Order: sequence, then C-alpha cells, then structure tokens
Amino acid sequence: MKIAIIGAGEMGGAFAAGLLKGTLIKDSLFKPEDITVSNPHENKLLRFQELGASVTTDNKVAIAGADFITIAVKPKVVKTVIDELKPLIDYDSQTIVNMAASISIAQLSEWLDKDGKVPDIVQALPNIGIAEKASMTFLSPSKQAEPHLGKVQDIFNSVGSSLVVEETLLNSGTALSGCGIAYIMRFVRAASEAGVELGFKANDAKNIVLQTMQGAINLLKATSSNPEAEIDKVTTPGGMTIKGLNAMEQAGFTNAVIQGFKGCLK
Repeated sequence: MKIAIIGAGEMGGAFAAGLLKGTLIKDSLFKPEDITVSNPHENKLLRFQELGASVTTDNKVAIAGADFITIAVKPKVVKTVIDELKPLIDYDSQTIVNMAASISIAQLSEWLDKDGKVPDIVQALPNIGIAEKASMTFLSPSKQAEPHLGKVQDIFNSVGSSLVVEETLLNSGTALSGCGIAYIMRFVRAASEAGVELGFKANDAKNIVLQTMQGAINLLKATSSNPEAEIDKVTTPGGMTIKGLNAMEQAGFTNAVIQGFKGCLK
C-alpha cells in the first residue's frame, strides 16, 4: 500500500511525520519508502528523506503508483493541484484524501469530474497531534467511497483516532479538535503560570500540569464515566477543590470554554 502526500506544510508535514513514526512498529501499514512527500521547496523535504520517505518536488511524480493521494495544501491552492494531477489520476484505483479545510466533496467532485466520472473522495480533517500519532481525525466519504472507507480509517487510526461523520459536522469537528488543541495549550500555559505563582519553577509547573492532565485522561478512558463523577471523587465539603472550582466558575470558566468553541465557527 502506497500513499502520496501533496504538501509538506504544517498539516501535511505533521501527517508525514506521524506515518513515518508508525513505520517503526511491527506490522505497520506502510514502509518508509511507500510514503511519498511532495513539496515545491526542497528544504521542507529533507527531514522526511532522512527518515526513509520518498520525496519529490514534482506532484506528478509523487502520485505515480500511489493508492491514496492526500491533498494537504492551503484551500486556495487545491484547484491548481487538482488541475495539475487530474490527467494522471487513475479513477479506478486511486483514492483522493482531502485535508484542506473548507473545500466540499461537491466542489472536489466538480473539479475532478472527467466525462461524468470521479474517483473515490474522502474528507479527512485531523489535528496537529497527528505528528505524534495522537490525532483526532474526522472522516467524511463521498457516497461512492463509502464501501472502501475502511482502509482510510485504518490509516488515520494508525496515527490517532478517527470518527466518521456527516460532512456537515466537519467544521464542528475542526472547532472541537483542531481549534481545541490550541485551547488546551492555552489552559496548560495558564495552569503553569498558576503553578509559578504557587511557588514552582516554570518547567516543573508545566510538567506537573501535563502529568495531571494525563492522569485525568487515563481515568476517563479507563472508566468511561462522566467527568463530573470523577470531579465528585476529589471534591469534599469545604475543601480546596470546591473552592477552586467555584472561583473558576465565578470567573466564567465553563461559559468561556463553550463560547470559545462556538466562537470559532462564527
């Protein structure tokens, strides 16, 4: 199985990095040389070449023999890339995986239409955690691609987790997970600053926050319980936790989080 990644920017590069980390695992989906990364600037390709990937500055070369063609360029460049590759795409055997936001399946189908025929198309919106094989990726296939979606799911499950959704939910998924990763980073920064005020060195405070977050994540995954149930376990009458939670709520914590997620869709 071979995959071509067109674009080595933030998301394309992160995807390539995650896939290449996966090649170190036994029975991985890809060998390093089965991953081809294409980008017009050679300097962005060096790190992938050093890890064993095939690299090229020619998109046409990149897609030759690929089972999956991943479009990971800026939205304004997508049509240009498709126009370049369209004559060479094998509509019967190659699947288009679009990672460029705000480009619909209908739009892609129109651009790719060749005498009434289009290839399988799957929308895939991951977050930058994909570089560390920890992405939350939302997938939405074209109708004709639905029977073949399993292989695409396998790819994105190998670099995190995936969820198949209606195309109308892709923007919401981007808000919750794509933007959400930045919101979580902001929480880590704020909590670390609080740690410094409480007397810890900055790096120690950050590591304490990260380990605490990891513990919370592991608890929720292990128990499948509601977060509030876990909060109750550490909230005693008149104790430190309830005082801190109430102070956060008085400052508008919950509403600020909700409005932040909703605000990015406006």
